[in-house]
Amino acid sequence: MKSKFRFTFWNTFFIIMMLLFAVALFRRYFFGLGAISNLNDEMPWGLWIGFDLLCGVALAAGGFTVTGVVHIFHLEEFKPIVRSTVLTAFLGYLMVIFALLIDVGRPWNLWRPFFYWNEHSVMWEVGLCVATYTTVLFLEFLPLVLERLGFKKILHFSNWLTPAFVIAGILLSTLHQSSLGTLYIIAPEKLHPLWYSPVLPILFFCSAIPLGLAMTNVESFLSFRAFGKELENEILQKLGKACAVMLLLYLTVRIEDLIYTKSIKYAFQLNFASIMFFFEVFVFGIVPLFMLFKEKVRKNPLLLFIANFLVVLGTILNRMNVSTTAFQIGTGVKYFPHFYEIVVSISIVSIGFFLFYLAVRFLPVFPEGPLKEINPRNPIEEFILKK
Repeated sequence: MKSKFRFTFWNTFFIIMMLLFAVALFRRYFFGLGAISNLNDEMPWGLWIGFDLLCGVALAAGGFTVTGVVHIFHLEEFKPIVRSTVLTAFLGYLMVIFALLIDVGRPWNLWRPFFYWNEHSVMWEVGLCVATYTTVLFLEFLPLVLERLGFKKILHFSNWLTPAFVIAGILLSTLHQSSLGTLYIIAPEKLHPLWYSPVLPILFFCSAIPLGLAMTNVESFLSFRAFGKELENEILQKLGKACAVMLLLYLTVRIEDLIYTKSIKYAFQLNFASIMFFFEVFVFGIVPLFMLFKEKVRKNPLLLFIANFLVVLGTILNRMNVSTTAFQIGTGVKYFPHFYEIVVSISIVSIGFFLFYLAVRFLPVFPEGPLKEINPRNPIEEFILKK
């Protein structure tokens, strides 16, 4: 494929971020973490763990959610979205591992948990599950490459093993999605009561499911805008309704837990914690919940995107509140990300988008096949024209 490079806004932005990212990597590996972060012994987990790890894993939850619906419950109508969700999940986990190579003090020792087991460590279980599930996602992603290269026999064998990969993926995802919440159970005196709970593992897992469904919708909207690739509106509407149901379940458990632990009173105190809680639960939780339960909203592509995007922002804010906001308020530690911490996080996300673009362009990610010509369309204009 021959294409002329153009200095568009996003191309220029990507090049600038990659240059800054190269500087950040140089400083990190030659001068240590202190050269590019404001992390210390009092605040060892900041933006990189809160956003890159917790949010990255949660945003990839669509992989096990959608594949389970299709291959385990045999709801074949959702099959057209399986490949795009698996691709998103695979890239998400690759970005998480990439972020850990920067965040971990001695990344060259990351191989040790595979050979020196500590069954009593939650962090060991998370690391092992993330690495294993990334391998499973690679095997689920592999058929796209085999189909593109024309390896029919290997492709047939790989498709035959797909149900086994899906079951393994669901088990592994259930383990580490919940275990990420377990990491914070051991610090009850360091977290603000609005975000500390003995059922944090359940809350993390319950919030990951609607996030995975919402992310699939958001991804479809952005793919349509950038590449002219879209999924069937009926599928996206059903995903929106399923997202509303799972979001209702999560919010019910969340509020009930606050009432049971008598921490709900902190939500009505006019301070920074209550404001962050209001945005997380009401603006990015209850508002999109009511939107998604309305059929008119689900039938409108733009409104459906907005509702799902609010769900995505809500879960990201929840993870950041648990890992950073609640920790700072609970301990009194002052922390604001270093410039290069922000650069690293934005750069990793940018690389993920770039790899997604390459996959869509050269692999049969969508039902109609690889991208042959980029012709971005305005979804708002398209919707008006259809009407």
